[in-house]
Amino acid sequence: MNKSIEFLVQHGAAVLFVAVFIEQIGMPLPSALWLFAAGALIGAGKMNCFVALGSAAIGSLLADLIWFYLGRHYGNRVLGVLCRISLEPDTCVRRTQGVFTRHGAKGLIVAKFIPGLSTLAPPLAGSSGSSLFRFLLFDGAGSVLYVGSLILVGVLFSRQLEQVIAALASLGTGALAVVAGMIAVYIGYKYFQRHRVLRDFRMARITVDELHEKLKAGESLMILDLRGDEELAEDPSLILGALHMTVDEIEHRQGEIPRDRDIILYCSCPNEVTSARVALRLQKRGFSRVRPLLGGIDAWREHNYPTELRPLQHNDSLKVP
Repeated sequence: MNKSIEFLVQHGAAVLFVAVFIEQIGMPLPSALWLFAAGALIGAGKMNCFVALGSAAIGSLLADLIWFYLGRHYGNRVLGVLCRISLEPDTCVRRTQGVFTRHGAKGLIVAKFIPGLSTLAPPLAGSSGSSLFRFLLFDGAGSVLYVGSLILVGVLFSRQLEQVIAALASLGTGALAVVAGMIAVYIGYKYFQRHRVLRDFRMARITVDELHEKLKAGESLMILDLRGDEELAEDPSLILGALHMTVDEIEHRQGEIPRDRDIILYCSCPNEVTSARVALRLQKRGFSRVRPLLGGIDAWREHNYPTELRPLQHNDSLKVP
């Protein structure tokens, strides 16, 4: 551990740039530990504050700029990729879109401080048509505030961090193995949890073609749009005949959901994680005929199947064709 600190002292700018860049590009490797350590070294007079702040902020901004241009040129396809590699895909997309709806480009600053949102925010800004100047302005400010706050914590608690570092140093390389093992276990657990939910409903999912045929045949269905209020306000098109109901509303609006019909759930992320989790919740409440829609609203649009514009009203009723 002492060698790690010596390495940070000698190559501080490069280490902080790489650590923050890797985290912001989407890898689940926390840069906070390096920023805390840099703050402790600044407090001890062993590192220049402006060099540490500048290199870390540039690493963050460069990674975000890459995602911004990917979002501008590839739009929803980039969000789809992030959905597939994210530990909390649907939740992160929904929360990020909510932040942008409420705060606009200023949401780039807010997203920096919310776990899971910082990587999704730049491509969403690019796909939404935000100008490069506004992106650089707000994302740059968010990057400086984010890395600066972590470095400041390291400065304020430099003595305590020195004691922690000394304790870890006494453990030798075993301490690094323990930390790496804990991170690996956490990542493995989150991926296992997500894929278990999807596996449980893989056989029950319905394709957009199957749903379209059922609607054409006049089958009595309950179709639920599970997107958040902010996302629906931004994109108010629903599958024809669908009822909008947010995930948080499921519990107290169960009376609107029939038990004698097939219930089709869809969201906006291609992994259908939100739909699968809501389906599990409904099954525990006695709803046996629940099926997530494979590909969600995006797959429905890709096939040019009918949609309708509908205002965001909680008392809206379903009209089955």
